[in-house]
Amino acid sequence: MTTEHGGDLDTAIARFGGKRAEWLDLSTGINPHPYPLPQLDSFVWTALPDKQLSKAVEKAGAARYQTTRPVLCLAGAQQAIQIYPLLWAEKRLRLSAHVLYPSYNEHEYQLLQQGWQVTRKTQASQLVGANLAVIVNPNNPDGRSVPPQELLALADRVEFLVIDESFCDPLPDLSVCPHLTAAHDNVLVLRSFGKFYGLAGARLGFAIGEQAVLDKMADRIGNWAVSGPSLAIGKAALGDQNWATRMREQLAHDAHRLDQIAALAGWQTIGGTSLFRLYQMTDARYWQEHLARQRIWARSFSYNDEWLRLGLPPASGWDRLQQAIIR
Repeated sequence: MTTEHGGDLDTAIARFGGKRAEWLDLSTGINPHPYPLPQLDSFVWTALPDKQLSKAVEKAGAARYQTTRPVLCLAGAQQAIQIYPLLWAEKRLRLSAHVLYPSYNEHEYQLLQQGWQVTRKTQASQLVGANLAVIVNPNNPDGRSVPPQELLALADRVEFLVIDESFCDPLPDLSVCPHLTAAHDNVLVLRSFGKFYGLAGARLGFAIGEQAVLDKMADRIGNWAVSGPSLAIGKAALGDQNWATRMREQLAHDAHRLDQIAALAGWQTIGGTSLFRLYQMTDARYWQEHLARQRIWARSFSYNDEWLRLGLPPASGWDRLQQAIIR
């Protein structure tokens, strides 16, 4: 199995030419309005990141995600995805995982790498009875979601449950985090910092769950997994409620604007979140190449040749995108 991702702009440049600065990369779900970088103390650049700063960021994460459960900061949610299959493989003789599909394919890939037998399921109700169930909420790429109470009920009917909430920041009411208690030690929640805050290069994310699981995860990632500047930026951003509220409104407005442009081209909006939109059309590959020739990179899918996913453009990219779509 090979993994497919957005953000593979090098692939686009190799095929269609141009320099990175000439491209409008809409293949990801990263906020094009990044959090303004705070003034950082010089020591975060010159000293190894200390535990006090890591704990401060974890506390800020717990407050932002409204959870009383233990929190561990990581080098992006991706780092947790690479680790959790190994941790729970150590606990099982029969490695059987159910993954909601289609979704972010790194989960399936990493499970297979660690010897899990993976079964794809198309409905959340079909995950019942799994040794390990994995659900991305809201889902990538179609944005479908499962209410928190249904997730808690599912947790009672599987051995372990992983909930990837990487795109949940625009929809805080969808998060299961505020509802988790000590009775949910079999639940692991993953959160991404870089997508909503538009700072994917910071490589910061969080795992929320049982302390024993997080301790094992911390042992795997070792010391200084997250850089000092990333921790300092994360602490500032996570504590800024006003920015988060304004940004949710901005993203909702931008997503609606993108849907309106897509409708002019005859595309059908079939899902997504306020950070990315999923469209159905007759020939998505054609449209991906058409946009690429104009230095705009979109996300296509090998398993569905009628789907095209677009992230939001920055303020300077709207006219360019509309001109490229409305021929």
